[in-house]
Amino acid sequence: MSDHVFIFDTTLRDGEQSPGNTMNTQEKLRVARQLELLGVDIIEAGFPIASEGDFESVRQIAKLIKNCQVAGLARANDQDIDRAWEAVKVAVHPRIHTFISTSDIHLKHQFKKTREEVLAIAIEATKRAKKYTDNVEFSAMDATRSDWDYLCAVVKAVIDAGATTVNIPDTVGYAVPHEFGELISYIRKNVSNIDKAVISVHCHNDLGLAVANSITAVHNGARQVECTINGIGERAGNASLEEIAMILKTRKTKFDADTGIISEKIFPTSRLITSITGVPVQPNKAIVGANAFAHESGIHQDGLLKAKLTYEIMTPQSVGIPKSSLILGKHSGRHAFRDRIENLGHILDEKELNQAFKRFKALSDMKKNIYDEDIEMIIMDEIYKMPERCKLVYLNVVCGNKTIPTATVKLEIEGNIVQDVGIGDGPVDAAFKVIKKLVKATSKLEKFSVNSITQDMDAQGEVFVKLSEKGLKAIGKGADTDIIVASAKAYINALNRLEYVKSKRV
Repeated sequence: MSDHVFIFDTTLRDGEQSPGNTMNTQEKLRVARQLELLGVDIIEAGFPIASEGDFESVRQIAKLIKNCQVAGLARANDQDIDRAWEAVKVAVHPRIHTFISTSDIHLKHQFKKTREEVLAIAIEATKRAKKYTDNVEFSAMDATRSDWDYLCAVVKAVIDAGATTVNIPDTVGYAVPHEFGELISYIRKNVSNIDKAVISVHCHNDLGLAVANSITAVHNGARQVECTINGIGERAGNASLEEIAMILKTRKTKFDADTGIISEKIFPTSRLITSITGVPVQPNKAIVGANAFAHESGIHQDGLLKAKLTYEIMTPQSVGIPKSSLILGKHSGRHAFRDRIENLGHILDEKELNQAFKRFKALSDMKKNIYDEDIEMIIMDEIYKMPERCKLVYLNVVCGNKTIPTATVKLEIEGNIVQDVGIGDGPVDAAFKVIKKLVKATSKLEKFSVNSITQDMDAQGEVFVKLSEKGLKAIGKGADTDIIVASAKAYINALNRLEYVKSKRV
């Protein structure tokens, strides 16, 4: 049976310390509820001594959460520890998390204390926390830059004093994986009472190694990982919870360990943090980034359509994302294009497919992403179009706040090329008037609407036009990245449909 790796989420404490990530109490409560649903083991709710607001947030989270341990952070002094206990004591499963540095760099330059003095402080702080609860965690801040034998002496002493979890932080993200793994192994071999406590790790990402170091620590016997959603936190951030959880789940044959994370809730939790903090996730972020399950390369798309395993080592559904995305763009191939149009309900023969694919490639040179709505318009324009009496050949519009809107239009009407120029109240009105004049139409414009059919700045505009004449009505639709061109297409499409209806009436 696999060992359980405790997930200690510090999004509400270390994550909130990152610039711009400050949350109010109600937002913290929302996050805490979501973390409980996600299945984390411990929620570090905050630093109660920091402010009255932080104290109140921790206290309310402690009252709210029932299925997770709730931890309050405290420096290794009486005032901090007492305040932390006041905040978390109402929790079903309270924890006090106290810390002090053990590296000579911090002792000399920050604390100005000797090793012996810090050892005594660590012992006393642990004993004081132990008076309140049996669930005490001690962190040796800047452990990875500490003397290993001194670090082992501190760890042994705090376990003797009552600590049930000992945390080995890579506070400044200095360690590299093989070195960090050796440190965890050294502690296990050289701390005689280590079997009485859980070894925890808290890795920062200054060198981009927070997750790698955490996983190496698990491989070497650590059984608690401190991490945050989306990897947010001080400076370059913390180990990413979603990456830790999915590494252990996806590569479970390589680790005799697993977590209690409900992976299907990972993506919704990531989105919640993004919406509250306003800090976006980079598109290429592992597990939860926009591109994590998106494929544009034709080779990748072809392989994925044949067998998901070819280019996906986990399913998007396993982390709460509905499905993979085959991003149709300039790098996409015919296989992915055919698959998409068939999923949209269109079955084309080889000639029709080639015709539509050529139009698709031309459009993909104009805009980055091609969406289903774009494909629908291509099919409508290229495959299902009715015989056209009138076609747009050329359109040029001049307009501005100090210029009379003028449109020059060239049409092909029943094989004949005609052209004219005219003015209007705006660029669309000018174009419509010239088209109407060239076609010699007597219809009335009843409705004109414009929609963006895709979400990008370079989205296609979709225009609907409704015309009426002697009781007959026709609706036309046009789409283009230029909204004036889309309007002209829609107007001409409506005129053609109206002529078609009139011919049928006769």
